[in-house]
Amino acid sequence: MKIAMVGSGAAGSVFACYLRKGGAEVALVDRYQAHMEKCASDGMRFVTPEGEELIQGFQTAPSIGEVAPIDIVILMVKATQTETLIPELQACVRPDTAIVSLQNGLGNDELLSRYFPAENILYGFGTIGTELPEPGKCVSKPESGVIMRFGAVADGPVSRKAGEYLETCFNCGGCKTVFEKDIRPFVWKKAISNSGYNTLSALVRLKVGDMLSDENGLSLIQSVWEEGCAVCQAVTGIDLRPELKAELPRLQEGFANYYPSMAQDVLRSHRKTEISVLNGAIVRLGALHGVPTPVNATLCELISCIHNNYEKQYGA
Repeated sequence: MKIAMVGSGAAGSVFACYLRKGGAEVALVDRYQAHMEKCASDGMRFVTPEGEELIQGFQTAPSIGEVAPIDIVILMVKATQTETLIPELQACVRPDTAIVSLQNGLGNDELLSRYFPAENILYGFGTIGTELPEPGKCVSKPESGVIMRFGAVADGPVSRKAGEYLETCFNCGGCKTVFEKDIRPFVWKKAISNSGYNTLSALVRLKVGDMLSDENGLSLIQSVWEEGCAVCQAVTGIDLRPELKAELPRLQEGFANYYPSMAQDVLRSHRKTEISVLNGAIVRLGALHGVPTPVNATLCELISCIHNNYEKQYGA
């Protein structure tokens, strides 16, 4: 099966390398021309805790239309960019093409379900720190245990075939993966966790470990999580508080020296963040279900103010 990785930045490149190592045919789709040219000509230098290796055999292109036909489309663009890609996706996919969102946040499944059959859609995430230090080189900083989870919006032959294939390729490539029967609690847990450490790291300009080591930082993260868990319980009936309590040692062990994606967006790239699908989604769903979310609402306003005014900030 041919896979298109649409959005082959840091995370997309890491996921693509695991799939390629597992035997998949992978096309990288991204507008970062220097990165695409380097991967096409020389391959991708793939750095993991085990060392560095060269992964070759990628097809590359700036748009998905140039690599069609495709059996599986994996979306790794910012979640806020997905809707702009819909016309291009609709022009390229077939009735038996699977659409897979491995993007951050809540609501990716609902958005895709407005345009494609639910039986063709999968969604999930990887718990992997990633970096793209230069064109043609990506870095994977995985956790221990299962680091990739996804599931189908609705069971069907297309989603089942794609899910089983991706599970096999990721695992064979060294990325421990589970194709879940019910992905919802895992997606909610990841989104709530991210809404705490990811957003606050961007605001206070600290790595995850430094945030967790400060009593004020830890208190803020726990406040975000408590609101997120209350909203999740109202929406799904699932109480994630015990799972979120167990997150702190995991984050300290696996992400202590890492600037998460929103911090990189704000501090390095000066680009629009995914706040709307993280804390923003918690706020919107909380309002729909009568759950107060004042901490998350305040963080949304702070991050939005920052990325609406990069050029006016002190030192710019």
